[in-house]
Amino acid sequence: VFLFKERNIIGSYKTVRGKTEYLFQLEVAGKLGDVVQTLHQLYRASCLDKLGDQAAMITAILQSRLARTSFDKNRFQSISETLHMECKAEMVTPLVTNPGHVCVTDANLYFQPLNGYPKPVVQITLQNVRRIYKRRHGLMPLGLEVFCTENDLCSDIYLKFYNYQDRDELYFLIATYIENHITEHTAESYMLQWQRGHISNYQYLLHLNNLADRSCNDLSQYPVFPWIIADYSSSVLDLTKPETFRDLSKPIGALNKERLDRLLTRYWEMPDPKFMYGSHYSSPGYVLFYLVRVAPEHMLCLQNGKFDHADRMFNSLAETWKNCLDGATDFKELIPEFYENDSSFLINSLKLDLGKRQGGKTVEDVELPPWASGPDDFLQKCQEALESQYVSEHLHEWIDIIFGYKQKGNEAVAAHNVFHPLTYEGGVDLNSIMDPNEKVALLTQILEFGQTPKQLFTIPHPQRIVPKLRSWPRASSPSVSVAESPVSPNEESFEDLTEESITLAWNNMGKLKSHEQYKIHKEAITGIAVTCSGSSVFTTSQDSTLKMFSRESKTLQRSVSFSNMALSSCLILPGDTTVICSSWDNHIYFYSIAFGRQQDTLMGHDDAVSKICWRDERLYSASWDSTVKVWHCVPGETPSNKKHHFELLAELEHDVSVNTIDLNAANAILASGTKEGTISIWDVATATVLHQLPCHSGTVCDTAFSPDSRHLLSAGEDSCFKVIDVQTGMLISSVTADEPQRCFKWDGNTILSGSQSGELLIWDLLGGKVIERIKGHAGAVTSLWMNEQCTSVVTGGQDRQIMFWKLQY
Repeated sequence: VFLFKERNIIGSYKTVRGKTEYLFQLEVAGKLGDVVQTLHQLYRASCLDKLGDQAAMITAILQSRLARTSFDKNRFQSISETLHMECKAEMVTPLVTNPGHVCVTDANLYFQPLNGYPKPVVQITLQNVRRIYKRRHGLMPLGLEVFCTENDLCSDIYLKFYNYQDRDELYFLIATYIENHITEHTAESYMLQWQRGHISNYQYLLHLNNLADRSCNDLSQYPVFPWIIADYSSSVLDLTKPETFRDLSKPIGALNKERLDRLLTRYWEMPDPKFMYGSHYSSPGYVLFYLVRVAPEHMLCLQNGKFDHADRMFNSLAETWKNCLDGATDFKELIPEFYENDSSFLINSLKLDLGKRQGGKTVEDVELPPWASGPDDFLQKCQEALESQYVSEHLHEWIDIIFGYKQKGNEAVAAHNVFHPLTYEGGVDLNSIMDPNEKVALLTQILEFGQTPKQLFTIPHPQRIVPKLRSWPRASSPSVSVAESPVSPNEESFEDLTEESITLAWNNMGKLKSHEQYKIHKEAITGIAVTCSGSSVFTTSQDSTLKMFSRESKTLQRSVSFSNMALSSCLILPGDTTVICSSWDNHIYFYSIAFGRQQDTLMGHDDAVSKICWRDERLYSASWDSTVKVWHCVPGETPSNKKHHFELLAELEHDVSVNTIDLNAANAILASGTKEGTISIWDVATATVLHQLPCHSGTVCDTAFSPDSRHLLSAGEDSCFKVIDVQTGMLISSVTADEPQRCFKWDGNTILSGSQSGELLIWDLLGGKVIERIKGHAGAVTSLWMNEQCTSVVTGGQDRQIMFWKLQY
């Protein structure tokens, strides 16, 4: 007999052996027969020799009880609720699963536990649900976790079903309900928000843990957070020194070279399956090691009624960190609690008797480093460290190890990140094990040993965009004189003003107003170019003409035809003297504004030229002949010979027709989009492909780099916007519109797009939603020009009109 919580004090269990009698009194007399019958059944199960047989009999007893009961419909909040689904399930909490009945109506999710604990019915209003995740529980795809908050660590309910069909049906019902209210988040959508600084490092790690099946209700898959600080001895914590921080590019086991060398020697001598570390970085034992002061009963339950030896307890941060660096079998990371606001897990407020250490010292509160004035200050400094510049620059390296491409395979071996095969998802197929005893033993081993998170990324994770700290002195630091500042104040403030005015313009993009429109072509408009002064507007059209329109006199001044084929785009060369047009007749035409005549023809392609760009005396042309060509243009030597010479510098080969191109700010990287939906990112200097992604189903309509060149946005015929991280080539966001967006401009966060129906849409890319719809053309918006200050816009449409827009704020 095990006795615990004597006089209601939490402590080690007492064991009484021998024949004894105990008297129990029930609160509800009518339940006596039920209790005795259940005790008899459980006693019979406990007398079976094998663990597998015991588990099977207990499961049968439970299923029979569940089959005899059903959800009590009197518990519905309203008599008008419509029942959508009812099934058996268990509510999961740390170390305990509680069986009962689940019920979903058109308004609520209910769970009624068989034993009425923790309350007769748990009810969640569907309208409050913000996120739901399918979960692996005990290695099986049977879990479902529901959150009514956006950024909280703990969920509102975690359910485990008896078959995956029930789980999937319930997921579908709730997902369909909340789809109309909120967008479902993927790792990619959070990544873009994190990269652009819209969510913190802490929030991003929280979301990644959630997406990788980590949950506070499952101690074998508890959220994992990194050790960040490596200095637990200084009196002041200096977050400007790299030495203060742990190396985030290595797992804990690889931080100490001597220990790693010993482990690697053993690894190479080991028969297959090899592993480097005999224990994991996250397991139920480690979680409760940190939380023993607030969850002592869980620790006692896990450790057969005893606390761990006093010297092995979580006594001091410096000791724990030292052990993670030097211990032969200690490779544990941290838990989210170290970066939150509740410091109770560091204080022995329950006055638990956790034993005496070898020197006779009693185990009380956790010993903090000298730089922390108390538990709250310690957590505050941990949070500051997690959000510091150093961590923001290096966190992606740790994500690669825990959630990313260094988690498995050759990359894991190279990164010294190989754990026991049983810790990985798919490391063992429980369904293939026929012997119930072997299955129970293996599952117990896996759950106690710890599990590696689900792999979220298979290519290197992009780095965070960290704004470099400016050297311009702040008002708060008068010690820095203006003379010491390396940047002249006028220069800096001028740049700042330009940047600020552009930001202001984009923040007010919804206030775009149309003030003039003119029908000047006979077919859809394909290109718009405006002179520096803004006085003349050049447009190309499928009607084969280039037209020049005067803003001042509001009249059409010139109309030029080069051939009877459609023109596809146009641009004005610096100096406003020449317009270049691309044509479906495979040619590129140079038109002199000053002389009013065709000056040059470049016969550069074997099929229609779809788009042209001009940067630094170089012309970039995309064509349906599956190439993008880079030309160097040398102007004619003498005034009498105005013709250009064209030298082909590079040819970028594609498999299919190229529809659109864009260059980054430094003119070093080119992006191309094809008719089959592929986006390619090229290094122009070497004419090699850096990344190639099948992004869209159907033609890529438009593509453009963000102003900082970190991201590439594309819009396709499939009505999707896609964002690619240029450095890694990772697709980091996808937003679906209700119709194709034919052309767009963006500033990295907000998009102004021209739609198939003729509306102009303003998008909040990070939120994945339209924030403003502006009535525009009578047909698709086919072309869009914007000035450098982002305050003036000209659009062209299938309705043959050009429209002039101005920001009015």
